[in-house]
Amino acid sequence: MTKKLSNVNIYKFRVIIDTEEDVFRDIEIETDATFENLHLAILDSFDFESGEMASFYMSNEQWEKGLEVPLMEMEGKGKSVISMKNCKLSDMVTQPADKVLYVYDFLRMWIFYVELVEIKKDKPSTIYPRVAMAYGDAPAQDSKEMDLFGNEFSEDEFNEVHGFEEEEEDEFDSGDEYFDENEFDGPYTEGKDF
Repeated sequence: MTKKLSNVNIYKFRVIIDTEEDVFRDIEIETDATFENLHLAILDSFDFESGEMASFYMSNEQWEKGLEVPLMEMEGKGKSVISMKNCKLSDMVTQPADKVLYVYDFLRMWIFYVELVEIKKDKPSTIYPRVAMAYGDAPAQDSKEMDLFGNEFSEDEFNEVHGFEEEEEDEFDSGDEYFDENEFDGPYTEGKDF
């Protein structure tokens, strides 16, 4: 680990996960860090593994979705392409009380409410990003049901909707126990070519 330079501005974000219990993390991160750095810091602070799609959305007092900052660059028609990797926090977040929605894993739809609570100077020899405060136990990443088409499904319901049911033995594959030879004009003969 390297010693950080002093007199660098630090953002302190309160990150609240949308669960029934109160669970939040206060994350401190350099103002010139990218949204990708914040994305990874949030996942790490809640013990989530990376690898799923995610987006930040600039927000307002009502927590409505505004401008999207996606994980990956999306092709735009003549527009400048924005992504977590190329967008600095200081480009979008400038003052305390600024709000950002963070959505992780578009099937499980984990929603985090991110609010800038303080801008301050760094502490010498402190490595950022860092969790300044942790409150409550983070849920397991796979504890939330998949949310498809605006409906929450259990894994079994998801499999049923998409035809991925467990294979059951077909009652007609077990020989002639369900075959009634009186249904047809002649006897049933196995293995005979007609």
